[in-house]
Amino acid sequence: MMELDEYMKDRIENIIATKMTEARAPGLSLAIVKDNQVIYTRGFGSRNLKENLPATPDTLYGIGSCTKSFTALAIMQLVESGRLNVNDPVNKYLPQFKLKGKNDKQITIHHLLTHSSGIPNLGTAEILIKRMTNLGESFIPLSSSEDFFLHINGAQEEVVAEPGERFFYSNEGYTLLGMIVEKVSGMSYIDYVQEYILKPLKMNRSTFIKEKFEKDADTMVPYIFEAKEGEIKAISYTHPFCPFIYAAGGLLSSVAELTHYLIANMNAGIYENVRIIDTKLLSEMHKPHIKMGWLFHGGEAKYGYGWIITENFLGQRVIEHGGSTGLSSAELAFMPDQKIGVAIASNIGGSEFLSLIAFGIMALLIGKDPEKDIPAFKAEKKMKMLIGEYTSYKGIHKVSVVKKMGLLYLESKEKFFEISAPLIPEKDDPENLKFYILEPGGTKLPVEFDIGLKGEVDMYLERTRFHKVKAA
Repeated sequence: MMELDEYMKDRIENIIATKMTEARAPGLSLAIVKDNQVIYTRGFGSRNLKENLPATPDTLYGIGSCTKSFTALAIMQLVESGRLNVNDPVNKYLPQFKLKGKNDKQITIHHLLTHSSGIPNLGTAEILIKRMTNLGESFIPLSSSEDFFLHINGAQEEVVAEPGERFFYSNEGYTLLGMIVEKVSGMSYIDYVQEYILKPLKMNRSTFIKEKFEKDADTMVPYIFEAKEGEIKAISYTHPFCPFIYAAGGLLSSVAELTHYLIANMNAGIYENVRIIDTKLLSEMHKPHIKMGWLFHGGEAKYGYGWIITENFLGQRVIEHGGSTGLSSAELAFMPDQKIGVAIASNIGGSEFLSLIAFGIMALLIGKDPEKDIPAFKAEKKMKMLIGEYTSYKGIHKVSVVKKMGLLYLESKEKFFEISAPLIPEKDDPENLKFYILEPGGTKLPVEFDIGLKGEVDMYLERTRFHKVKAA
């Protein structure tokens, strides 16, 4: 087996250790593929803090929305067998589905695959994840297929655009696709994916089934961060096992088995001489169909069928998807032209830090330096430099710069000098050190930082100069 050299391992492992600490992630597992071979696997931290059990490449995690490409693959397999067409209207297979696009345009399977139905997020995943994990209840009926269609069909006034015009990420759309798989195949969604995707890919431990997960010897314990108490806690539910989540985000898998899936995607639909999908249909999944309106690590993101495509990341095309159940997270990413793939998973929710790690690893593997070449890495470095406590002349005023939800905030609780406001950059530039905060009434108050030759940091808040006296 081809392996990474020690220098590359050190670079990758240092990135992971840093990002795990920043994200407060107890455990993480990583696998890297190059030229259809697994070249690196490792677990970091703990899959179970109470027993201090290590995360491994075989640890099962909920991979959230990474499941969507499996659902899209199931649909394309049914296209290949001639049992449906992506341009068919959804209600051809699901007559219970009554919604129409704006101006009464038909919503098709293609529109669900690409999140371009014109229907904004209707919150089913959020309702169910909170309910299934005992973390909140909205009391919206959503316990049967009749409830599901009642909720969906009641949203006709929420429709924003004609089908195909606008991107709205929709878990409901992928739940509907799972139902179409069941209707056309005559099998349950779980049985279909198991038989026609997981089994031929030798993903034998990957599952949607609670009992199978609980019997496995190497599984995650999920953790959530309780901000009020300042500590991390295990929760009593490991995964939102629910039929209305399966097709949108219900698969549990290991990074070791997800490498089989990455190899098939980078090898024209073939894994170990077994073809799971026609090459042209796989290419249709990897083809950008609609602009998402997001900038992803320096490139414009577009959506295919269950995959996000960034066409110019450091000169390379990247196909990827992240996923989060709120309790665990994952990222699958690959550069098809370089045949480099990365699978990462963790036992906390929120896949953004995993995406950053994946893109950082891919950058390293094509000879780039993430710290210099990826804007998000540069922005993180700048944030670290600025975060901390500041005082003005003789300690008259004290303020803090903190990070919240990926943004810098300026905060002070002093009487007559109370502040809690986001620092809004003047320019979309990682090197920019000029910001502003908005005062009541909309007045922009300038905030500028200055980095000295020895790394000392000063901040100018309108008329006052502050000196950084303590790092975060």
